[in-house]
Amino acid sequence: MAPAAIGLGGNIASPAGDPAATIAAALRDLAADFQLAGISRFYRSAAFPAGSGPDFINAAAIVNTTRSAADLLASLHRIEAKYARERRQRWGARTLDLDLLLMGDAIIPDRQTHDHWVKLLPQRQKSDTPESLVLPHPRLQDRGFVLIPLAEIAPHWCHPVTGLSVAEMCARLPEADKDGITPI
Repeated sequence: MAPAAIGLGGNIASPAGDPAATIAAALRDLAADFQLAGISRFYRSAAFPAGSGPDFINAAAIVNTTRSAADLLASLHRIEAKYARERRQRWGARTLDLDLLLMGDAIIPDRQTHDHWVKLLPQRQKSDTPESLVLPHPRLQDRGFVLIPLAEIAPHWCHPVTGLSVAEMCARLPEADKDGITPI
């Protein structure tokens, strides 16, 4: 079995209720399909990018799976659809976002593709999207709302490209990127 980390977030109501209720329901769905190995606390964070909507509720989970990354991602998309996730605007308000952050030490599809998406200029990140899954998530090391919950449950996991642990990536974030991310 391979461990996989999933980032959970939402900032508008779904059929399950407010964002915290939606994330709790999505975690129950994950537990029905996968062996949950860890769940972080829930955190409140400002919408990204700033001013793009109401505050988010974020969390992280670790699941153990024998499924491929593509199969796991398809399961995550089915759960998102159950809670009325619509992809209208990149980084817009959403009922539920389930991001596959990492899968063991896998680099998918390859190092060159991963490096391309990591180095993508900020102005292009809002409009350009990969055609297929890229792991580890190319923005993992940049986002406090992902790293802070993930550090609770997988602080020692090392990024297979940078060699940094989740705790080290979290510590390297500018304080401004961590401000306002509070447990609820």
